[in-house]
Amino acid sequence: MKIALSGYGKMGRMIESAAQSAGHTIVLKADIGAEGAVRVGSAAELAEAVKKSGADGVIDFTHPASVVENILALTHLGLPIVVGTTGWYDKLEEVRRAAQTGGACVFYSANYSIGVNLFYRIAEYAARLTAAYSEYDTAVSETHHRRKADSPSGTALDLAKAVMRGNPHKKETVFNAQDIKDDRLYVASLRVGSVPGTHRVYFDSPADTIELTHCARSREGFACGAVRAFEWLAGGLANGSLKKGALYTMDDMLVD
Repeated sequence: MKIALSGYGKMGRMIESAAQSAGHTIVLKADIGAEGAVRVGSAAELAEAVKKSGADGVIDFTHPASVVENILALTHLGLPIVVGTTGWYDKLEEVRRAAQTGGACVFYSANYSIGVNLFYRIAEYAARLTAAYSEYDTAVSETHHRRKADSPSGTALDLAKAVMRGNPHKKETVFNAQDIKDDRLYVASLRVGSVPGTHRVYFDSPADTIELTHCARSREGFACGAVRAFEWLAGGLANGSLKKGALYTMDDMLVD
């Protein structure tokens, strides 16, 4: 398949390598100014560049400040769009309406690592088990490199949702340690060095601590997962198992 890349930073380059290894062709590398990419200064310019490239779809790893405009512009092309940028989910309904109007399919995930998405399910199950014992409290933490734009990470927020699905006693997430109450789930963030991404869930009681950890060794797992999501989305549209105008996530792709 022919893929257009929106964003050509470290992740964009890794996705290029993963896509080519899987037999796909990168027909466009668009970025606001990265070396080796076509310079695009607006969402409209991005959409025009994608249209001219003849791409079968787009993989976007850009920036929270620009991703929604990018998606809205791209939906008019009616192509499958895989979005790895996080920090925009408050605009999800606006994107959903645009996808329906433009006939595009949007696949979004805070983390494309298969391991992380399995980790969500493990954390939810563990939360369900410990919820039966009031002595256990729960918290989530995440650590990423210093250049990560959003905090807390989208992965940490999804992990918190998984924990709350398992533990009905937790009603909301908080990010300030002074706001912690029994029905609140505390999510802590740390930015340091070049850490690709580490996420932890703690189940703590006066007697002991249970700790679940997912530690990414590199960003390659994210890149391979994004390419796999593109293949799943484009393949599903081609065989009729998926429909245009819809939004999909890793929960739709992964088989129980």
